[in-house]
Amino acid sequence: MRYLFRAALIALLPFTAHAEDVAGEFDYYVLALSWSPTWCSLTGDERDAEQCDPERDTDFIVHGLWPQYEDGWPQDCRTQERDPSRRESATMADIMGSGGLAWYQWQKHGRCSGLSAHGYYDAIREAAKRAPIPEVFDDLDRDISLPPSVVEDAFIEANPELTRDGITVTCRDRSLQEVRICLTREFEPRDCATDAREDCSMPKILMEQVR
Repeated sequence: MRYLFRAALIALLPFTAHAEDVAGEFDYYVLALSWSPTWCSLTGDERDAEQCDPERDTDFIVHGLWPQYEDGWPQDCRTQERDPSRRESATMADIMGSGGLAWYQWQKHGRCSGLSAHGYYDAIREAAKRAPIPEVFDDLDRDISLPPSVVEDAFIEANPELTRDGITVTCRDRSLQEVRICLTREFEPRDCATDAREDCSMPKILMEQVR
């Protein structure tokens, strides 16, 4: 009886075990743009984070460039590529807020891209270049409250190839958290898979002024 149970269990393993994520095997990217004033108010100020220095006037930063499947996403993949140096990561602070965030994103998501660390950091810059920030949000000098759909409208106006299914606005504590834009592996706009569409359900969200 014990032998039969073990044989049955082994037979089931190929169907129940989760396949290991493989570097380079994914379908598209999500470019996550974080509204820095919200993160600073809720988290960064207490940490004395460098991106929250008032002299930096930080608005949107690149939170990450995330490889995605059509259902789900890979993370923490094994790769033969070497990790970036602290200096290499620090060069990403201008668009990611800090070298620490760049390093963390490489560990969790970049290793799954199949790119080298240098290639992944270049891909982040290219993706951000392909999805420009609406000028209306540049150096925002006062707090504003607006529907999430208006944030979408502004991004679609600045990026005419975007569709409403290709952009997601998220919120946290009634404030704008992130704008997430779906891109092909060649950094062209595309619709997000169903599981990546998590629009904020609040009627209005706060965008704190840049400081």
